[in-house]
Amino acid sequence: MLVDAWWFWPAVLFLFTFVIGIIAPISGVGGGVLFVPLTTAFFPFNVDFIRGTGLIMALTSSLSSAPQLTKKGLANLRIMAPIVAVSSVTSILGGIVGLWITNSFPEGKHYINIMLGIVLFVIFVVMATSKRVEFPEVREQDGLSKKLGVVGAWYEPSLERVVEYRITNMAIAIPAFAMVGFIAGMFGLGAGWANVPVLNLIMGAPVKVATSTSMLIITVNDAAAAWIYLANGAVLPVIVIPSVIGITIGARIGAKLAVKAKPKAVRYLVMGIMLMSAVLDIWKGLSGLGYVPGF
Repeated sequence: MLVDAWWFWPAVLFLFTFVIGIIAPISGVGGGVLFVPLTTAFFPFNVDFIRGTGLIMALTSSLSSAPQLTKKGLANLRIMAPIVAVSSVTSILGGIVGLWITNSFPEGKHYINIMLGIVLFVIFVVMATSKRVEFPEVREQDGLSKKLGVVGAWYEPSLERVVEYRITNMAIAIPAFAMVGFIAGMFGLGAGWANVPVLNLIMGAPVKVATSTSMLIITVNDAAAAWIYLANGAVLPVIVIPSVIGITIGARIGAKLAVKAKPKAVRYLVMGIMLMSAVLDIWKGLSGLGYVPGF
């Protein structure tokens, strides 16, 4: 049968990630947050391999853009440094805990599916309720942000001037990023869905700075967590290679289409996919435990 051929699932995976790559830049979400839940729900791969691949995919996309964004002054190293000092550690812990659950318990992969579904539902709520502010006004910095000198500036072509900004609430943001890092490491999800709202709405970073600095944070957090999956043999080339190639090619097309597409409509589509994936992953986990019939 065709489905038994060694190349069948890698070929399907390439097409699948190609489509995700097109959607991701238009909708403003990372490819990993779509890849992991949908692949877990519809592909016959072990959940450990899927999570390892999700981290590699998120790392690949962030590494390709972070250096350029840093040169332009959009990705802020002063914001990133204190955050990743904590979140990189929690992302490693997340990877260790995630692999421990699947390998220490006979039903571990089903528990992971259920927890992944719950996390996806939380992501859906975050996407549905968060409103991004283009240029937040920070009237006063908190003590920690002031001591760290967390300020920045970049030339904004649309305003034809240099925009200066400062950051606040660093003491609140660091614990939030610690939790996000743990979730990203445990489930192999890119953390842009949470990084951007925290940077923008809590810390007062302009949207462009928030999205760019998020990519910089992912390069450190996901690299740290990915080593845990690599060391435990949970990164399988036959899954990683077609996925990375597919999403890279798709993202190039998606970036060009983003100029003409209606991001709001695509965002609603992604939110619908997220909600569906949450339900499917929870159902798949419960069916594996024998609580509901399989599908």
